[in-house]
Amino acid sequence: MRHIIIYIGVFLWAVSLSVSAQHVHEHSDCLEDSIYSKKEAILNEITVQGVAGIQRLKDAASPFMVVSPKLLHNSLGTNLVDAVGHMPGLAQISTGSGISKPVIRGLGYNRVVVVDQGIRQEGQQWGDEHGLEVDEEGVHSVEVLKGPASLMYGSDAIAGVMILHPEHPLEEGTMQVKVGSQYQTNSNLYDYHVGFAGNLRGFLWNWHFLDKAAHSYRNAADGRVPGTWFKERDVQGMLGINKSWGHSWLRFSRVNFTPGITEGEAVEDADNFNELPYQKVLHTKVISDNAWYFGGGTLKAIVGYQQNYRREYEEEGDEEETESDSPEAALSMRLHTVNYDVKYLRSLPHDWKVSAGIGGMWQKNINQGEEYLIPDYRLFDVGVFATAEWELDKWHLSGGARFDNRHLNTSSLTEEDEVRFEALGKNFTGVTGSLGAVWNVTDKLNLRLNAAKGFRAPTVSELSANGVHEGSIQYEVGNAALRPEKSTQIDLGCDYTSHFVSLQASLFCNWISDYIFLSRLPYETDGYRTYQYRQGDARLVGGEVSLDIHPVNPLHIENAFSYVRGIQTLSNSPLKGEDNNSLPLREGGGRSLPMMPAPRWTSNVRYEFPDFARNHCRRTFVAVGMEYNLRQDKFYALDDTETATPDYALFNLSAGMDLHLFGHNCIELTFSCQNLFDKVYQSHLSRLKYVDNAFSPERQGFAGMGRNFCFKVSIPIDIHLN
Repeated sequence: MRHIIIYIGVFLWAVSLSVSAQHVHEHSDCLEDSIYSKKEAILNEITVQGVAGIQRLKDAASPFMVVSPKLLHNSLGTNLVDAVGHMPGLAQISTGSGISKPVIRGLGYNRVVVVDQGIRQEGQQWGDEHGLEVDEEGVHSVEVLKGPASLMYGSDAIAGVMILHPEHPLEEGTMQVKVGSQYQTNSNLYDYHVGFAGNLRGFLWNWHFLDKAAHSYRNAADGRVPGTWFKERDVQGMLGINKSWGHSWLRFSRVNFTPGITEGEAVEDADNFNELPYQKVLHTKVISDNAWYFGGGTLKAIVGYQQNYRREYEEEGDEEETESDSPEAALSMRLHTVNYDVKYLRSLPHDWKVSAGIGGMWQKNINQGEEYLIPDYRLFDVGVFATAEWELDKWHLSGGARFDNRHLNTSSLTEEDEVRFEALGKNFTGVTGSLGAVWNVTDKLNLRLNAAKGFRAPTVSELSANGVHEGSIQYEVGNAALRPEKSTQIDLGCDYTSHFVSLQASLFCNWISDYIFLSRLPYETDGYRTYQYRQGDARLVGGEVSLDIHPVNPLHIENAFSYVRGIQTLSNSPLKGEDNNSLPLREGGGRSLPMMPAPRWTSNVRYEFPDFARNHCRRTFVAVGMEYNLRQDKFYALDDTETATPDYALFNLSAGMDLHLFGHNCIELTFSCQNLFDKVYQSHLSRLKYVDNAFSPERQGFAGMGRNFCFKVSIPIDIHLN
């Protein structure tokens, strides 16, 4: 009842603000062109992060995808990755409704770089149950680069990059108050947020607060799934100045995230917050973002510090309270990261654009709990790069090269006269690059070709892991003999836009040498299934097709299909096991790569109504959607590591409008229903699929979320002082 009262209270408070505000102006998002109704204009005008700076989406040789603010607001999901993970070529590795990890074309974990507020997010992302600790209310739009992006972002961007863009600074002489809330019925999820931003004589600020919580979700087969609850409380802010010489911004964010852990055992109250076991993650970021205009170009410098403080609380031994009346963490890791990126961009005569720079990070990880999974370590990497773009008539050419070096030192640890971790000193180097071309055949048709090389150094967990913790449901063993992954990817794509049809299609083939993955060992350790990191050559092929048919302007019939197939290649380079001994490549389900998403077809029929009620109701729409995941029978079956996943279809319903009352104020309202027919299903990438289910021993794992109704309201109020 408390969250319902809060939800109603925030809504009434927001409406009262809109009534009393003076000199208000309609929010820019309300004036934003619909991404559904003007795709041709958007394709020609929208910009993305190119190799040599900002470029138009139509001129990008690499496959890009942009999720606009309005589309992000209307997306279905319980967290940020869940909201965008249903887009073509994307998927998610999920643990309940609170934890989701992005997957791009079959690759996830440390193969995807997430950039938030200008720096790469670092938070022990190698862990299965380690989510993305970012403030979703601070994300204005999302940009996804599919394919190796090591040229721009260094090691780890071998699958692609997800860029989370913050809100743009407001216009000069404008202030904005923004309040909003949402409620979801299945898990009783609620959130409310409030923000205040402004721009007065070049002095900028933007601060907001978010409070969010959800009980364990329900489905028709399992009832409430224990341990899928979560709580979150975030604050984020920005102070800065914009002048003729450039800008200087200081950003701050603090995410306090507490998710439950699902072990499949019976609990006293599956609907109770703080039911052991659970995690508690505190992620803090401070970022200095600067730009100076001189010499006909722009010098950009970003330096950021972030700390990820992750604790896991177990059942045994945690009943004894400390002086602060809170249980002691069994596993505790504190990760310090300093990111730096300096680059110079300049436009040259004859339609050339060039950039060059240096970037990297320093890390230090400290274990502070009684249990250990990875050792303490220090890491430093640096990369230097140069890129260029050239526009020639109907051709747009781009490319560049980069050199990276990463140095890693781990500490040794001995427990009860037994070596837990051996000290390691590793040095990894990589040379990467890309070369691409876009042919603007006509104003409506573009053809693309891009070749890119990627590089990823092994993580500390892959090299040195030795232990288990509550969230992993498995015992992991590292492999000190691992070598860096190196990928070569070819992308071929086209897009066609007209008044009645919008089509985007892309094909890719990605060859990865020394691909690292977990393989199950034929024994258990401490009662847990045991896995070790191994590597071998791999190949991934697939693509995406999106088709939007709009026979009349208000009606849109959208379809998209995504496919990826990952296999270990038969070559003269057998798998590398522990102690660098060669292991033969085995058949019987051992050729497919693990954790490959199932082929997926999505279909959406959307109708946009003309403005009505004396133009008080604008941008009103209603949509019916279907997501069909085909059977995934191409899985890593060796040693029962994975199992097949049956096909399933989910139907969704959504509607929304911008309600204009009391002048020009805009109240954004959205209603949606996920899993309309309460289908019982399991996603192939859900980690809960392999949790022992004590409630239904005859079934393996837990099903996904059942029927879920969602209500959202957002009220931005601009105050113009001129």
